[in-house]
Amino acid sequence: MSKSKGNVVYPDMLAEKYGVDGTRYFLLREFPFGQDAVFSPEGFIERFNFDLCNDLGNLLNRTIGMINKYFGGVIPKYEGCINKEDNSLENETIEHIKKVTGYMDTYHVNNALEEIWKIISRTNKYIDETMPWALTKEEKTKELKSVMYHLVENLRKVSIMLKPAMAHTSSEILRQLGILDERLISWEEIEKYDLLSGDYKVIEKGEPLFVRLDKEEETEYIRGKMKGK
Repeated sequence: MSKSKGNVVYPDMLAEKYGVDGTRYFLLREFPFGQDAVFSPEGFIERFNFDLCNDLGNLLNRTIGMINKYFGGVIPKYEGCINKEDNSLENETIEHIKKVTGYMDTYHVNNALEEIWKIISRTNKYIDETMPWALTKEEKTKELKSVMYHLVENLRKVSIMLKPAMAHTSSEILRQLGILDERLISWEEIEKYDLLSGDYKVIEKGEPLFVRLDKEEETEYIRGKMKGK
């Protein structure tokens, strides 16, 4: 967009239409601190649909759905790394957390968000690797409990890291997971994997964090708002 060309889009319009957190995520992810960046309606919709709806939203919904299905909504206790994939998930996640901390300390918020989404992507991949649906058929309850616990823990960590940029989304993830203890939502406890006691229960049905947008329709809407500005 260019002010001299008159094709300006205002963040308050995006926030009103698509929510504060969705708008803030796009701007912080795409616009490095103190630098210029390019805005496009297509880019905005793609980030919203793929990053927020597909990656983060689906991870939360799948996790809540499986815990309700397999364990009556109760988050299992931590018993260490039971599956062969557990250890690598923990180690990789902690490495990304350290990078997020470094980037946040130097105001590289876009890089911090990129690292957070690497955790989200890795956690989604972890579901495919461990195949909880197969574990339940094989009656591998201990392994299945470990998968569910690790999914919740990574979502807890993600919610803590997202709080500075997406406060409502952060709180909503924790609410749906039933994690409201102040000690469990502080940055000081973010790298630990053994904090949940097994007394926490997720909500009965996961609620979408973000609703998928029709790319053609919403792109046209944003372009319409850019005209004549």
